[in-house]
Parts: sequence; structure tokens; C-alpha cells
Amino acid sequence: MADIKVVVHGALGRMGQEVLRAVTNAPDMQLVGAADGRATPGTLMIPDGSAEIPISNSLADALSDAQVVVDFSSAAGAMSVLRTASAHRVNAVVGSTGLSDDNFAETKKLADDNSVGIIIAPNFAMGAVLMIHLAEAAAKFFDYVDLTEMHHEAKIDAPSGTAMAIARALVAGKSGQFTAPKAQEELVEGARGGDYEGVVIHSARMPGLMAHHEVVFGALGQTLTIRHDSINRESFMPGVTMAIREVVNRKGLTVGLDKIMGL
Repeated sequence: MADIKVVVHGALGRMGQEVLRAVTNAPDMQLVGAADGRATPGTLMIPDGSAEIPISNSLADALSDAQVVVDFSSAAGAMSVLRTASAHRVNAVVGSTGLSDDNFAETKKLADDNSVGIIIAPNFAMGAVLMIHLAEAAAKFFDYVDLTEMHHEAKIDAPSGTAMAIARALVAGKSGQFTAPKAQEELVEGARGGDYEGVVIHSARMPGLMAHHEVVFGALGQTLTIRHDSINRESFMPGVTMAIREVVNRKGLTVGLDKIMGL
């Protein structure tokens, strides 16, 4: 079987660099191009130093030989990538968060109208996906839950996209709201965190962190804790390469890595 031809968008960023390495090391994939808004058009040495690939500041210019484009940028950046890629009949794997319901509706139409595959996931770490699955299964047995997410100081959204996916899974698993006690006297405004259907969410941002999520359920005389930690960006790459292999065979929009993990 021929190698899957991949273009990485945002190739000069930290996640983009990690995706370049993962695709280079995958035996069934070939890097054929890169794009980044900060790039000077020319060539880019691939991580193992074995070859150079074209790089452009325009994604459209990088797609001529591609089967899949991978994007980790922002919600606005992802939508631009999806519009461009689908118009060129190129499949897409997207890890950007913050997409709205309208964005998902537009993405589904783009995939269907252009007969391409699009996979969007709030988190590509398989352990995080399993955490969401386990939290949803446990939710119906508890009335109280706190969710804490911790990320590096440069993360732009709070709560994280993964935290929101966990919160939605918790509410779905319980089939209703949790109980979120209010402090009778809140000495610092917001000290109890945000409230999503009774799921109390706390966000931390500081250097030294990558991506960490912890769910703590409470009941009489007991707590149950489910936690996942991504120590570095390598943790996301097995999920990314899994999605690249799947998207070339799956038309339409798929949201969540769980759909291709069989959960």
C-alpha cells in the first residue's frame, strides 16, 4: 500500500514540530509539504534530516500532492484550513479547540459536499479519551463532582477543550445536572470555580505544566478520582497518526478520537 501523503499546517509551532516528527517516523506516511503563516516560502528540512519538503505561508500552495492535512492552531485557523482543504478534496485531522456549534455544522457540510473525511478531536492523547469514557460511566453513581484542568501559561482558552468534553460527558452519563454547593461566604469571587450543569470546573495556568485533567466525584464517606496527565506533546502523537490512517477511509465529519478507538 502506498504511503499516506501528509501536509502539516502550523509547522513552525510546537505542536506542528511534533507532528512533523511523528509523520516522519511513521512507516506508512510521507511528509509532502508544510504551511505556516509565519513561514518564508521555500523548503523545510524534515526532522530526521533525510530530505527537504516545500513550505509556504499559504496552505493552498502546499496541498497539490496531499491526501491529509493536520492542523493544531486556533478555532479561526482551523476553519480556514478546513475550508481550503475541503475545496482541494484533501482530508483533514484537526486538534484545535474552541469550535462553535455553527463551526461544526459548517464543517459537516464541507465534508459532505466535497466527499472528504474530517476528524476533529479535543484531545489526541488516548489516555485522556479513556478518562472521558470512564468518567461518563461513573457519573450516574454520584451527585457531586469537581473537575480541575491544568495547562501551561500560554494556553489561550479556559476551560480547556478537553475539560469541556469531560464536563459534557459527565452530564450525559448522569442524564442531568449535578449538585454544586455554593459557599455561604465567598471571600474571593470565583473561588468555587465555574459551573457547567453542576460540574464545578477549575482552571490553572502556569509554567511547568503540559495538560492535566482530574475528576473527583464525592459521595457519603468516599471520593473517586480519575486523572490523566500529558507530560509532553509526544503523548498526542499516537492518536494523531491513528486519525491520519483512519481519515483517508472515513468520509464525512467525525468528532472525537473515541469514535475510532471503538469506545
